Amino acid sequence: MSILIIILNIIFPPVAVAIKHGLSTTLLVSILLTLLAWLPGVIHAFIVNK
Repeated sequence: MSILIIILNIIFPPVAVAIKHGLSTTLLVSILLTLLAWLPGVIHAFIVNK
């Protein structure tokens, strides 16, 4: 995992997921989790971008 992806996972998780997975349901889940609460979005981004 690159340093850029790690930083994006923390600051704005959907961007990091979009870079790795493109437009997919994974991105939609990441956006929803980030909108509901920031921390679940970060955790999801780290899990899917490992």
